[in-house]
Parts: sequence; C-alpha cells; structure tokens
Amino acid sequence: MANASFNISPEKCPRHVAIIMDGNGRWALSRGLPRLAGHKAGTENLRRIIRASVEFGVKYLTIYAFSTENWGRPSEEVQGLMFILEDVIDRELTELHKEGVQLRHIGRLERLAPSLQKKVLNAIDLTKKNDRLVLNVAFNYGGRDEIVNAIQHIIKDGVRPEDVTDELVNRYLYTAGVPDPDLIIRTSGELRVSNFLIWQAAYSEWYVTPTYWPDFNREEYRLALETFASRDRRYGKVSSSEYEASNA
Repeated sequence: MANASFNISPEKCPRHVAIIMDGNGRWALSRGLPRLAGHKAGTENLRRIIRASVEFGVKYLTIYAFSTENWGRPSEEVQGLMFILEDVIDRELTELHKEGVQLRHIGRLERLAPSLQKKVLNAIDLTKKNDRLVLNVAFNYGGRDEIVNAIQHIIKDGVRPEDVTDELVNRYLYTAGVPDPDLIIRTSGELRVSNFLIWQAAYSEWYVTPTYWPDFNREEYRLALETFASRDRRYGKVSSSEYEASNA
C-alpha cells in the first residue's frame, strides 16, 4: 500500500489503542518457518507500531503479549517467548526510554523467572517519568484473572458492599490510572475477545483485520485509526441525528 499522510484531527484520534497481536504462528507456518520465528517477526513489528503510535498521537498503547492461558502451549514455545521478552528488554529499553516511552506491566509477574521479573521492574522504574507514550505490556495477563485479583484485594481491604462502584473497581485493576481503550485492534481475522481487557473494553470500538500481526504495518494501522474516527460512539445511547430523525 502506498504511503499516505495522517489526516485525523486530534479529537477524533483514539487516546488509548489496545492490540491483540494475533497470527504470529500462522505467519511463520505459511512460510515454512518454526512458530518462534513468527513471534520474533511480531516483536520486530511491534517496534514499528510503537513509533507509529507516537507519530499518530496515540497516548496509551496496550499490547497482549502473553496470556495466562498461553502457559498451556508447548514448553519450547513458552520458553522461547520468555527469551524474546528478555531479549527485547535488553535490546530496546534504552531506545524506548530515549523516545519517551513509559513501560508498564499488566498481569502477574510471579510465574516469570526472578531474573526476568527484575528486568521488567527495572524497565518500569527507569521509564516511569516518560509521558510521550504509555506502553502497557500484558504479559501473563488474563481479563478474568484481573477481575478476580481486584475482588480479592477489595475484600482484603474491607470495602463495604455498598461502597463498591465502577470507579472503585477501576482503581483495583492492573490498568488503574489508565483510560479505557477507545479502540481494540485484533489481527489475523479471529472474532474472539480472548480474555483481554474484558472489564475495560465495555464500550471500546473494535477493528478486526485478516492480516497476521507481523504484516500489520503503519498503513493498516492508519486505516484502523481512520475507521475509528469515522464511527459514531454511542455508549449505549443513540446519536443526536438518529434522535432527531425518530422525532421528526
């Protein structure tokens, strides 16, 4: 696709984009490569999408890197994914920090190797004052697990049932302090939520593309954002034009 300019006004651009980066394995298999080659290619693509997010004015980017269910994959693939995460931190952290990216982790760190946990926490600490782009990495993350974790901590803190509100629950989620995603992109064409941000996505717009994640480039990202900008977000209500038409 030919390069094109980005013509979305700031008020129409999604503030928070979340991405289910699906299709790495199928991308690799379609080329006769091992699945891990697809994950490595997907990681390379992530660098491009991070830069495009900054260019397009997206302020929060959340990526689904490893789910709580992914532990059920073959051990060789799981260990390979852990190595890729560690390698990305080692190779990319300095540049991301220089570009003003703030790294956050959402999910549980407990099952990761202590050395990898330390690297993740160091990356979070190093970049905590950056504000050009907040990058939430959902690693060992599950939407139901997140809600269960929030409920457990609410009970532990002795909150009275009548004091439990949407706002209070938000404060107990891994994404506390981050606005709900305006747009969720899923690559590879699958039509599933896959246990991703199931509380936060209540009124998110979705964009699904058959493109595998390693091939999801800047231009398709731009198209996703432009599609979002053309939509009328209703939050369970009706648009003013529909209301006027129905009462004409």
